[in-house]
Amino acid sequence: MKFDYTNPYPSTRIPVFARNVVSTSHPLAAQAGLRILQQGGNAVDAAIAAAAVMTLVEPVSNGLGSDAFAILWDGQQLHGLNASGPAPKAWTPDYFLRKYGADTTTPPQRGIDSVTVPGAVRGWVALSDRFGKLPFADLMAPAIDTAERGYLLPPVVQGKWAAATPLLRSQPGFAQAFLPWGRAPEIGELFRFAAAGRALKAIARTKGEAFYNGEIAEALAKFSTEQGGALTVADLAAYRPEWVTPISRDYRGHTLHEIPPNGQGIAALIALGILEKFDIASLPVDSVASQHLQIEAMKLAFADVYRYVSEPSSMTVTPAQMLDDAYLASRAKLIDVKKAQDFKAGNPVKGGTIYLTAADESGMMVSFIQSNYMGFGSGCVEPEFGISLQNRGHGFSLKADSPNVVAPGKRPFHTIIPAFLTKDGQPVMSFGVMGGNMQPQGHMQTLVRMLDYKQNLQAACDAPRWRFNAGLEINVEAAMKAETIQGLGALGHHMDVINDSYQDFGAGQFIWRAGDPAVEGYVAASDPRRDGLAAGY
Repeated sequence: MKFDYTNPYPSTRIPVFARNVVSTSHPLAAQAGLRILQQGGNAVDAAIAAAAVMTLVEPVSNGLGSDAFAILWDGQQLHGLNASGPAPKAWTPDYFLRKYGADTTTPPQRGIDSVTVPGAVRGWVALSDRFGKLPFADLMAPAIDTAERGYLLPPVVQGKWAAATPLLRSQPGFAQAFLPWGRAPEIGELFRFAAAGRALKAIARTKGEAFYNGEIAEALAKFSTEQGGALTVADLAAYRPEWVTPISRDYRGHTLHEIPPNGQGIAALIALGILEKFDIASLPVDSVASQHLQIEAMKLAFADVYRYVSEPSSMTVTPAQMLDDAYLASRAKLIDVKKAQDFKAGNPVKGGTIYLTAADESGMMVSFIQSNYMGFGSGCVEPEFGISLQNRGHGFSLKADSPNVVAPGKRPFHTIIPAFLTKDGQPVMSFGVMGGNMQPQGHMQTLVRMLDYKQNLQAACDAPRWRFNAGLEINVEAAMKAETIQGLGALGHHMDVINDSYQDFGAGQFIWRAGDPAVEGYVAASDPRRDGLAAGY
């Protein structure tokens, strides 16, 4: 595809052109990935090394207690990895109702009873075992160095850190780990994380087994018990990531691939399947009409996703039914081009996250994402090894009729989703964005800009975005044109203009294959919404 390399949006960034590329939301992580590539590693090795560094340099979004997902092109075909962990074996609706009261509808948002089994570390090992080239311990070296020597805090991370501190400072282990002077570090201040360095050394030495069967597992279980939680060594030891086949849908001559449920990637596929019924390219790129159609398609997608998507064994409909072309056509007909609507779920039966990507000159491309869910996750941090634990348990329901009702060993509904684009069965782009339910919205908005409007990767990154929340509520970046915001408001959208870095509009990373990786290489972009970097050689 020939992109328009002019950029109409306020940015000083330009795409990176190289044969080996790593794109992350923090420069130190991108440099770690390049270091591994230059040592003879491949894209998978680079992604793992970058992911390990990200647990340190962006703890507001992820940590060693995260979950993770990946889609990768191995040179011949796509593979998906679901490294999201399940509920502890003791979790049932009664467990929470007894502790928190009969009116409780979900597990807590924070604290030890929001903690599910962390999957990221075993996900790293699974990727390394199957596709990596270098010894696993080598991949942990940049992160160990970063933990022990420390790094200077950048602006966006510091802003999120400071914002989360009042909410989480009383959670067990949080202040000891993340408030070294009794406060959040300031911009440019050196932050060291010696406890996490100890954990990374143990993970490197045992190829992750210390985390699930050894000294870290025992420390995590002891910490959980002390805080009144349910996580045990047996829960950790039993966990295994799952290799999955990505689900997909065609759009404008390309095919978008997402991880299947229990993730929300299907929302992007549904929205694009609905948008495909409209000639959106005939509308100006930043116009009211174009943005309105995209918003309405996304709302329709979420209506079905929130009703039906869960752990696959608990779903009452299949992804194929939700993506059926006739069904999506019927959903598209519900859109009124002159009015915003609050859509409900249809009936398909009738018809705080970090993202990174890496690619190498052999043709391997990796789309990788990991997250603690909300900023700093549960807020609970095991002190000996600095394990910041996720709060994915909050994604469960306690309602018996919900597909996401909590159960022992069940995985919760998940927001983090890597994405991959192919054309005629060949790799085109590994990409993803960050920020809870913003992720499928960001997938859709950036793909529409690239495939319908031929905007280049960096322009699609830089363009102002909107974010659907619920009902008619739409958050919009302050950089969006005033006339577009006013026009969408006139259609009935409740527009809330946001000028705050803590509100995440889907900062992302993109790598586009320009041709033969050994000759033409790749084009890469990194989103300016975080302190990111796309780097290559």
